[in-house]
Amino acid sequence: MTEKINIIGAGIAGLTAGCYLQMNGYDTEIFELGSSPGGLCCAWDRKGYTIEGCIHWLVGSAPGSFYNLWNELIDMEDLDVYDYELYMRVEDKMGNYLDFFTDVDRLEQELLEKAPEDKKLIKPFIKGIRKLLSFGMPVEKAQEMYGFSDGLKMMAQTLPYLATIRKWLKVTAREYGSKCKNPLFRKAITESFVPEMSLLFVIMTLAWMHNRIAGYPIGGSKNFAGQIEKKYKNLGGKINYRSKVEKILVRNDRAYGIQLENGKKHEADLVISAADGHFTIFEMLGGRYINNKIKDYYENYELFPSYLQISLGVSQKLDHLPSPVLLELEKPLKLDDETSHGDIPFRIFNFDPTLSPKGKTLVEATLTTYNYKYWTELREKNRKKYKSEKEKIGKEVIDIFSKRYGIPKSKIELLDVSSPATVIRYTNNWKGSLEGWLLTPKMGLRRMKKTLPGLDNFYLIGQWVEPGGGLPSALLSGRNVAQIICKKAGKEFVGASARRE
Repeated sequence: MTEKINIIGAGIAGLTAGCYLQMNGYDTEIFELGSSPGGLCCAWDRKGYTIEGCIHWLVGSAPGSFYNLWNELIDMEDLDVYDYELYMRVEDKMGNYLDFFTDVDRLEQELLEKAPEDKKLIKPFIKGIRKLLSFGMPVEKAQEMYGFSDGLKMMAQTLPYLATIRKWLKVTAREYGSKCKNPLFRKAITESFVPEMSLLFVIMTLAWMHNRIAGYPIGGSKNFAGQIEKKYKNLGGKINYRSKVEKILVRNDRAYGIQLENGKKHEADLVISAADGHFTIFEMLGGRYINNKIKDYYENYELFPSYLQISLGVSQKLDHLPSPVLLELEKPLKLDDETSHGDIPFRIFNFDPTLSPKGKTLVEATLTTYNYKYWTELREKNRKKYKSEKEKIGKEVIDIFSKRYGIPKSKIELLDVSSPATVIRYTNNWKGSLEGWLLTPKMGLRRMKKTLPGLDNFYLIGQWVEPGGGLPSALLSGRNVAQIICKKAGKEFVGASARRE
């Protein structure tokens, strides 16, 4: 008899797990809170524009790291990929700028020319990128299935890079940036992603981008998640949208199904949660299956912050503008009582015409905040003020963009503002976090167990067991759990040999 598996969440991890389990003969059914696939890998339509809510770059966009795994799910040759020339341009209010090129040689030349006073910091930074250019992550086999020979092989593969990885894992972007004398270089390092994040993340990303294996897939999240959904359905999988799971059904410490918010129950032989980790453990399971280690994670480890995303539809082409760009502001932009920004990052989607009507351009600014409660409580208690506060910030961003680039406000025909309350409402992600656990020196490269102590027939996957988050982690998490389930059942896992539908 074919085993039935219920999967909670149609994000990339849930869809990926569903695909691989269907490939391996399991009968899966996904239950999704929202109305579309992808979870945090999302996009939405407004006035002819498609607002991109996730993908900045895709690790594995070309042959190399992760490419073969993505290719098991979608036809990667059909994916049109844009490779960035710039990781980011950093510009001060006087118009001086520094280009963080994705080509390591151009990057080194730019940094030494414009920030020669920081040569002692630039040289090791560039050396770290160059060292990791040849580093290939072992991704084919789940580490939970490693035997002695697998461990030796991985050690041999990673040993030449271990010193570099450890060095940059121990220092945050903020710490390294604080040592920089040149203000533009300092800002480029500090704001390279999240200041509290280990600089290893940026160094590895720049290595991938130099190798042209971390480009942006044209069509963004909507197209990408939609292709994986199509694969899952072609394999016979079923997805139930607008189906929020309220409870995981447990009998004698064995999960046997799920209960929806409307009270309807769906039984299964196994349950996989690709949903929010905190909600899964402490709400759907009532906090019954935890230990001190799990408790410590949720009480003491840092998360990616939440954010406001301000999206503009501009009724003209902006091919002449650099993207992405970080602009220094003439005065701080206040988001809430605890958060203000002296700089604003813009993504000008002049490289993806599919996101806007012909001759027009989508522009987005994402501003982080840890004060997610301000936005959730404001929406709950005073919806009118909540809307006016979002509109106020949006208009300030329009003023900034219009003034800096000389674009008439009459050309900006769309304003859309997403807040932490929006993120929580549509994804239920804890504290409105961008990606879950932050890759900090404290977190390191640790991996979390996909099982919970004392509970059988249950697995937890996604960014809450894969620190650092992102699409590759979601892919691995879903694929690896399928391998683990197959091994436990005595089955040979079908992955790379599976033919695309």
